[in-house]
Amino acid sequence: MNTLTILALSWQHLLIVGIIILVFFGGRKIPEMMRGLGSGIKEFKDAVKEDDPKRPEEPKSDSNSTTP
Repeated sequence: MNTLTILALSWQHLLIVGIIILVFFGGRKIPEMMRGLGSGIKEFKDAVKEDDPKRPEEPKSDSNSTTP
């Protein structure tokens, strides 16, 4: 049995899951949850950028200025 076929979701499956979520949480709570999820993802990305050892912070110099 192919694992990818078992995990594949069609638009009908996503629609049913969306309706179930709407029934459980209601129309007012969903935007609040998505806003919280978005801010959590943003904080995670910012934390990863700060701790990324691959890109050391180098001071930016102005390439247009030349000293005689």
